[in-house]
Amino acid sequence: MTTNCIKFTSADIETAKGVGSISTLTFDLDITVEPVASANPMAPTHRVLGRSPRGKLVECGGIWKKQNKETGADYYTLTIRDHCFNANLGKAANQVDLSLQAVIPWGPKDAA
Repeated sequence: MTTNCIKFTSADIETAKGVGSISTLTFDLDITVEPVASANPMAPTHRVLGRSPRGKLVECGGIWKKQNKETGADYYTLTIRDHCFNANLGKAANQVDLSLQAVIPWGPKDAA
């Protein structure tokens, strides 16, 4: 699997499970994502799970569905808590498989 991507079980990301990896200069993490059923509009659409140093599966972040204020288009954001890592999910260049989402990092809002 290519790094900094999540492969979902279907193109309907909101209800699909997925697996992927995120690599930066400070961490390298294999992840599993599981959909969350919630009536709360502020709840994440997915839990993000990673492996502890002893190999235990632990929740380490989430994926949220957002809406672009200008266009109204839906998009997804991902957060890995312990690493203060934030990213958008989107189609990679030359990518036609909508179930494969690139992890596109962006810095925290309070970064100078």
